[in-house]
This record gives sequence, C-alpha cells and structure tokens, in this order.
Amino acid sequence: MKILFVHQNYPGQFLHIAPVMAQRGHHVVALTAAKNPRTITVDNARYQYSGSSINSQNFGISTHYAERATRGMDAARAAAKLKEAGFSPDVIFSHIGWGEGLFLKEVWPDAKKVVYAEFFYAPRGRDTNFDHEFPNDSLRSAAWIRARTGAMLLDLNDADHAVAPTRWQASTLPDYHQHLMKVIHEGVRTDLVKPDPSASFTLPQKNITLKAGDEVLTYVGRNLEPYRGYHILMRSLPKILQERPNAQVVIVGGDSLSYGARAPEGKSWKEVFLNEVSDRIDHNRVHFVGMLDYQRFMSLLQISRVHAYLTYPFVLSWSMLEAMSAGALVVGSNTPPVAEVINHGKNGLLVDFFDLPGWSNAIIDALARPEHYLGMRAAARQTAIERYDQQKICVPQMLGFLEGLV
Repeated sequence: MKILFVHQNYPGQFLHIAPVMAQRGHHVVALTAAKNPRTITVDNARYQYSGSSINSQNFGISTHYAERATRGMDAARAAAKLKEAGFSPDVIFSHIGWGEGLFLKEVWPDAKKVVYAEFFYAPRGRDTNFDHEFPNDSLRSAAWIRARTGAMLLDLNDADHAVAPTRWQASTLPDYHQHLMKVIHEGVRTDLVKPDPSASFTLPQKNITLKAGDEVLTYVGRNLEPYRGYHILMRSLPKILQERPNAQVVIVGGDSLSYGARAPEGKSWKEVFLNEVSDRIDHNRVHFVGMLDYQRFMSLLQISRVHAYLTYPFVLSWSMLEAMSAGALVVGSNTPPVAEVINHGKNGLLVDFFDLPGWSNAIIDALARPEHYLGMRAAARQTAIERYDQQKICVPQMLGFLEGLV
C-alpha cells in the first residue's frame, strides 16, 4: 500500500509505525513542515507555513482556526506537487492538532483518511478550569476554546477513521464522531525500559551517583508547569524531605511552557513554585536536571523507588507508562487518563490531584517501606507488558488496522 503520514514535527506519534510499514514493503511518505529539524528516514515532502503573521490582534477569536486553515492549505499545496509527481496514497494518516489534513481529501478524494485525534478540548469538564488556582472561566476564554475545536471538527468531518491512544482520550471526542474511533496506543519498549538492579544515575554538578535501591523520588514533565502538577509536587516536598532525611528528589523537565497559562512576566513556573517552598526544603537533595537524552532518562527510571505522576484531565504522558515498565512505583493523580491505567493498590497508588497531605503521606510511606510495594511494582511492569508493549501489542495493532484499510 501507499501511505502518507502528516505531522508538522514528524515523526511524532508515527515514530514507530512508519519505519515498520516501510520495512514491510509499503511505500511510506512523510509530509512535514519545512522547519522540522528532525532526521527523516522515509521519503518526504515539505510545506512552507505561510501564516506566521496571523495573531489574535488581527483575527481575534478566529486566530486558532485561521492558523490551522492556513497550514492546511500550505500542506495541500505540497500534496498537490506530490500528486503531480505521481504519488497517490491509499491512506492518509494525519495528526488533528495543526490542521495539516484539512484539505488533503481535495487532493486525493479516493484515499482513506485517518486522523490521530488524541484530545478534544472543551470549556468545562476536562483540563480547562480543572485547577481553580488558575481560573479560565471568562466568556472570552470559553468562546476561544469552542472556536479552537472548529478546525478539529472540520478535519473529522471527512475522516474515515480516527485513532486515540487511550479510551478516555477517545471519549473526549463528540458523540457523533465516536463511530470513527479506534483506541491504539503507540506503546513503550518494555524490552528496553525494564528493571535493572545495576542501574545508576550520576549528577555531575554535585558529584553524586544514585543507584537502584537508593531512596529516590522522581518526577518528569516536558516542562515544569501546573498542567502536569509541578506545583503540587513542590508543595508536597517540605514534608517528604523532613520525614525522609535520606531521600533524593530528581526532577526532569524544561523551563518553558507546553500547556496552559504562562507564568508571571519574567518568570517560569519552575521558579515560581521553587521559590514558594525554597526556605522549607533541602536544596542539596532536590536536583533539577532539565531535559535528558533517552539513555539517561531510562537510567533514572530504573533507579527510581517512587515516581510521582500528576496531570490534569488531559493527554496521558508516555513517561508514566515507561516508569511502570521500568518497575518504579507510580504514585499518580486520580484523574481519568491515569486511573485508566493504574488500579489503586494493585499496580500503583492514586491520590486526589489537590490533596497535598495525601501526596506527602503516600510518597513518604512508599519511600520508607519499599519491600511493601514490591508486588505493585511487579504488577505495574506486567501492565506495561500486557497492554502497552510496543513491539508485541501496539505496533501489531496499528499495522493490522492500517493494512486492513486497503
């Protein structure tokens, strides 16, 4: 078959499925933004995004749609050149987030169109206004969120199928599009991310090497921000560090913003919440390591005794599943995407997102009594293997789905 993967930051969620399809003899082509710096190992075409001048001052509430529609048209022009060169895909698989797939059916009307639909926004009941410390409940905010779904709905309108990685994320799409949904996770490499009693993680700036079996609490976010509960973690640390004088805390994540509101002018959320507890924590035992390459990230998970994972009702991070695969005990927020995976007391622990004493107490006990949680850690890894193994479960599911379309 001939398949076109479309993603402005390709490979994105197609990292594993695209090369496997190419290895199986399918003609795989990627369509991506001209500015994408990533190495691409399959045939590819680029589009030049022409909407860099679009902003809310000019377009108001329509800004989000204007950006997506413009990107969609730019992608369609590049697709038309592919068509002129003789390429006509049997299947188009595009991410719904940036509008790139909006007009591809106008180029290839007979192609099957699949959209990767990982989340559908709403003014209430999901991520928005979940955390009342950061209210976003004005009429304009609600209208903005409604308006930003316009491009998604248009993209879904001519889709033949849609894919989401979890049941809860799939459920966020409107009822009238549920018949399109397939739940297929990208998966994690459980053969690589696995317990290693000889693992170690060095903090070169402090000349400290942490090893498997040490009393280590880990936290991972693409960026350190409220959407992933960074503020809750930081506020729970004073009690944890007081009660566990040998505990070491390793925090992974950037200083920028992935989701939600920006920090006060001139500051990052990392600074805001670190400053809030600065006089109540031992800075020698709290280590901010920024972003890590994958090998060091994996080593960190392998030495983690407890991994704290928090998220608003939003997209589930791969890092939580990787922590489970590595055999760490995950203490997770009792929010829908997390509770879909973690069965409290069986393969991890769940704590109400806002329950600061609950977070401190759960983590303190897990750090203090590692032998008590060995069964949960083993069960967590088994969950990763049985439900999210990339090579044996997830990639075969996606292959069967995509190859079954033609």
